[in-house]
Amino acid sequence: MSDSLTKMKDEVTGSPAADRLKEELQSYLQARAQHAVSGLGQKLGDTVTRLGDPTAGGGLLGSLGKGGKALAEGDSPAKAAFAVGKDAVKEKIKGVFGGGRGKSGGGKSKSVVIVEDIDVGVPVREAYDQWTQFQEFSTFAKGVVSVEKADDTTSNWKVKVAKSTRSLRANVTEQVPDERISWTTEGDKGTVKGVVTFHRIADNLTRVLLVLEYFPGGFFEKTGNIWRAQGRRARLDLKLYRKFIMMRGEATDGWRGEIRDGEVVVDHETAVEEEEQAAEEEAREAGEFAEDDQRDEEPEDLDEDEETDEDAEYDAAEDELSEDEVPNDAYEDEEEYGDEDPEEEDARADEREPARTGG
Repeated sequence: MSDSLTKMKDEVTGSPAADRLKEELQSYLQARAQHAVSGLGQKLGDTVTRLGDPTAGGGLLGSLGKGGKALAEGDSPAKAAFAVGKDAVKEKIKGVFGGGRGKSGGGKSKSVVIVEDIDVGVPVREAYDQWTQFQEFSTFAKGVVSVEKADDTTSNWKVKVAKSTRSLRANVTEQVPDERISWTTEGDKGTVKGVVTFHRIADNLTRVLLVLEYFPGGFFEKTGNIWRAQGRRARLDLKLYRKFIMMRGEATDGWRGEIRDGEVVVDHETAVEEEEQAAEEEAREAGEFAEDDQRDEEPEDLDEDEETDEDAEYDAAEDELSEDEVPNDAYEDEEEYGDEDPEEEDARADEREPARTGG
């Protein structure tokens, strides 16, 4: 029985009629599939084209609308899928890099925070003064092309990003001499908020702490954001800043004014005058203290006829001591025997000797 069934199966499978049946079945299935896709495309083209209209919105719905419209116009399903996929990939890339407006959850722009510090072998004043010379950054920082200072709070920067040049406008929001400088930088391709502080470690050693919050805007800026290229650039520029000032040993110049809330509250000239007055006052006080110490160590000269109370007390004590230790009769005995001849004194001694021996 099994052999008969196997033989019948082989005959049916190998017959020309079976081959024709297979071809017809495949054609039928392909036709049904194309009809289903075409029908779906027609519906999408009618109902979603409005959503794909640029004036009515965009995003993924717009991409689906383009795909449905392509199907309705007779394009192959592969082309329709490609149209949808291309726009979907674009939207995905925007999502990875922060979107066209750089928005993330909560409605705030995506940003990266960079924190770097470096120890510089100069006093705090020298480290601070050199940082205020923004126009000097182009001489040592790799990414800075030029800096032009517009006024005490504003400067225009040109920096390199990949092979292109970006123009930025920096505004100092706070500046306290020898302590901190904070600023914001606006440009077409990104925004930066930064602050640098100066901390004394020793007389000739200062720690410089740099904090940056970077909001990328351009393609290269966003791509670099992934690899933290800005952090590496900040570290490099800090090292070049240290090399520049330590090779000189002093700052090229310094701006000593003070800025609060983006406004100059003390200009440079006034600050310098106040510092000079403070230095003079300090030197004067130091000189007065030195004179006082000298006067305390060296007593004033006295006139020969002038006698201090201490001298008078000393003389009185000496006189009293002399009177107590030397009796008055001692001076009388000295007067009595002081003028006597030595030979006469010996004779009297001989006369007294026998009497003492005889007795």
